[in-house]
Amino acid sequence: MTYFVYIAQCADKTYYCGYTTDIKRRETEHNSSKKGAKYTHNKRPITIKYFEEYQTLSESLKREYQLKKLTHTEKAQLTKSATLHPMTSDSI
Repeated sequence: MTYFVYIAQCADKTYYCGYTTDIKRRETEHNSSKKGAKYTHNKRPITIKYFEEYQTLSESLKREYQLKKLTHTEKAQLTKSATLHPMTSDSI
């Protein structure tokens, strides 16, 4: 199974990090369902700006933990330099 770790930008320009097995579905959940995170519920719409792909849940959770520790500026730099997996409508 493939796992994705992602950084989403909220309407208020804050960032949210998470993991999922379906990146398109997760963005939809954040924006339009109760399955989205509590943090993003009042910060809609969100846009997934960056993601990385992993083959194991363990790897993805370790990377999610690393991303959550980054500062706002570091997350912004990562999303702007998204050379590994840029988020476009064609890539998901």
